[in-house]
Amino acid sequence: MSLRLQIFREVFRMAVDSLRSHKLRSFLTVLGIVIGVMTVIGMVSVIQGLNKSFLGELRSVGSDMIIIQKYEAVQVGQRTEEERTRKDLTFDDAKAIEEDAPLVRAVAVNIYVSPFEATEVKYLGAKSDTALVLGMNEKWPAVMSLYLPRLGRFITEAEVARSARVCVLGSELADALFPATNPVGKEIRVGAEAFTVVGVLNKRGQMFGQSRDNFVGLPITALMKYFGYEKDGLEIIAVPRRSEDLREAVEQVRGVLRQRRKVPFGKPDDFTIMTQDSMIDLYNQLTGAAYLVMVVISSIGLLVGGIGVMNIMLVSVKERTREIGIRKAIGARSGDILRQFLIEAVFLTGAGGLLGVLAGFGIALVVKAATPLPAAVSWWSVVLGLGVSAAIGLFFGLVPARKAARMDPIVSLRYE
Repeated sequence: MSLRLQIFREVFRMAVDSLRSHKLRSFLTVLGIVIGVMTVIGMVSVIQGLNKSFLGELRSVGSDMIIIQKYEAVQVGQRTEEERTRKDLTFDDAKAIEEDAPLVRAVAVNIYVSPFEATEVKYLGAKSDTALVLGMNEKWPAVMSLYLPRLGRFITEAEVARSARVCVLGSELADALFPATNPVGKEIRVGAEAFTVVGVLNKRGQMFGQSRDNFVGLPITALMKYFGYEKDGLEIIAVPRRSEDLREAVEQVRGVLRQRRKVPFGKPDDFTIMTQDSMIDLYNQLTGAAYLVMVVISSIGLLVGGIGVMNIMLVSVKERTREIGIRKAIGARSGDILRQFLIEAVFLTGAGGLLGVLAGFGIALVVKAATPLPAAVSWWSVVLGLGVSAAIGLFFGLVPARKAARMDPIVSLRYE
């Protein structure tokens, strides 16, 4: 056993010495491996970071929300004739769900100023032209538990009913307009309209680099009265009385809306209902497409790298024909020659894989530091990158290694 180990160590040393004597050629040979593994690590790190951020956001808002929209969350291609002729969801639809769906505990509704962009919000000399203007009803804190008031209170049902000129502020907008003053009771202007601040909401932080605290919330009826709005952008969010009633609550919501919208029996819904599970499924479909692109790009790089390794190893075998003859003449077996060249190939591609992993780490750090995208490197992607690179060395190094092992020592010694 010790003799075999000694032989293997000698073979390994010779393989490493051979590669060290041709550093530039060795690096250029595995450049494809580096690019392929770097692509895997870099893209996986970004996708995994997005996964953690997205799932964390879903968990933070609750796992039992029922989201109703006019259209699908992601639209591929142009809308069909049926989609284009759908009726808009309305505030009355939300009221009907709360009244006629017994398993639903509360229903929130929101809509944005049209077009979906920021409107100037100001107080005295301070102003913000990046804040979103959001219309909401009084049930938001009951449905979106993170939107609880930090100061003051939330909009009331009576204020929604009479289109009152009151508002609540996201924490970022409140800090921008009132850096040293309590905003509650102060009058601000949203566009050309005046509203009194009744509360400031808890801080939510960012998601995908976008702030969730830079907005002003108005009673939805006030927004509809004083501003233009996207009628097809109204969103209804319901929560069941108990988490275990989610499926039944979804069916009750569906039944209420189908009846109100007069959808014939046997026809598909002319609206979209999403739950956390359906949002996760949709998200997985999107990231699955990204993974497919990653596999294609990395496979091309790895294939090019593998072919390069095989070609350079064939050249190396030819250059070292006389060396192979001498080694065989002094007792080296075909298996020793085979192992030496396989070790060279695996070491070559393994080094390329290691460089690719380091480059992938670098990409992940740059993406995390320079963009709003999160990034998180997974241990399995590192193992996969190194394992695949070593496997490519074995696969593409086998042909040159077998060619070297089968050389006739007499013919090899005569080679010039």
